[in-house]
Amino acid sequence: MKNLKLAYLTTEYPKVSHTFIRREILELERRGHEVLRLAIRDPGDAIADGADRLEADRTIHFMNLSKWNILAKLTQTVLSRPFRWVVALRMTLAMSRASERGLLRHLAYLAEASVLLRILSTHDIRHIHVHFGTNAAAVARLIRSLGGPTYSMTIHGPVEFDAPLGFSLAEKAEDAAFVVAISSFCYAQLCRWVSPTQWNKIHVVHCSVDEEFFEPLVPVDSSSRIFFSIGRLAPEKGQLLLLDAMKQLIADAPDAQLVLAGDGVLRPLIEKHIRDLGLQGHVRLTGWLDEAAVKSYIRKARALVQPSFAEGLPVVIMEALALGRPVISTSIAGIPELVRTDENGWLVAAGNVDELVVALHKALRATEEQLIAMGRAGRERVHLQHRVSTEVAVLEALLVSAMPVQSST
Repeated sequence: MKNLKLAYLTTEYPKVSHTFIRREILELERRGHEVLRLAIRDPGDAIADGADRLEADRTIHFMNLSKWNILAKLTQTVLSRPFRWVVALRMTLAMSRASERGLLRHLAYLAEASVLLRILSTHDIRHIHVHFGTNAAAVARLIRSLGGPTYSMTIHGPVEFDAPLGFSLAEKAEDAAFVVAISSFCYAQLCRWVSPTQWNKIHVVHCSVDEEFFEPLVPVDSSSRIFFSIGRLAPEKGQLLLLDAMKQLIADAPDAQLVLAGDGVLRPLIEKHIRDLGLQGHVRLTGWLDEAAVKSYIRKARALVQPSFAEGLPVVIMEALALGRPVISTSIAGIPELVRTDENGWLVAAGNVDELVVALHKALRATEEQLIAMGRAGRERVHLQHRVSTEVAVLEALLVSAMPVQSST
């Protein structure tokens, strides 16, 4: 297979919760392909991992370009492609009318597309792959309208499915070379909003974990009373209800502990809720962690707990199962495709505190043999469905079929 030359475009990169994008890019590069990293903005100081800091240095961030650079490239695109720019402007107006984000935001997308088009041309990029069908996908669609490279996109949910009309999801899929869904649930949701004539463009490619997650298994320490949870501290992640469940749990299991990793808008309220419930001795907030620390906490835990109300398919669930830890999560989106009750964890109804308490009790009462068996079952499932080498091979074939193959020689 000849080498490919493509760009990855995201709204923000690298991002602490998007390690799967980094893994995908690095695996493509390991296979000999060139990947130009583009993002609308950088994450600022919100980088916890050294590998992400390296990625930040490799990425061209639109918002970090000088105003004169932006103005020069924008002007060059308008003057050199006036007809196409008018066509792209009409597309911009159409997307803005469907969206709650307004005209000014969409005009900004057009400006970003005009500038990034010049950068893509300089690097001789012939195809763009986008993660998430939101802002960056709009920019990629406009770049294509301006006569730039073809594009494809990976859809995760739930954001795209919360406002499929506002994000012009069907139109983006129609103009894309192909569309990736990260789970069967995601595929089905895309089929709801995309014309049946376009379904042949939709392919399932799972997010993945590195081979290092399949290092020799460290069995669960049966004496551990620690539960681990990680994610943005946000309402849809369910952490407040997890604290309510912990309050009930410690009435019967006073030695139970929860490590809550992550940060976000809900942190002040979560800290207050911990105090109000008297959980200071049972709950630890860590902030964002690097990958090594996440692995360490997972290995120390009896189980991972992800009580989300809305998700795509959390990568940390794959990581925990690969490391041999059972998972307690909610029966939403793509999660039941990976977590099976009494096989490798426990599923509960989203928002149901009582069911969550029962699952936490089951995890604490599980024998060492049960925990080890669950760990092995989860590890096998991830190995089958979420290995980076296997999943990127599927994506690689799609990319090859979507664009002219270039040699790096």
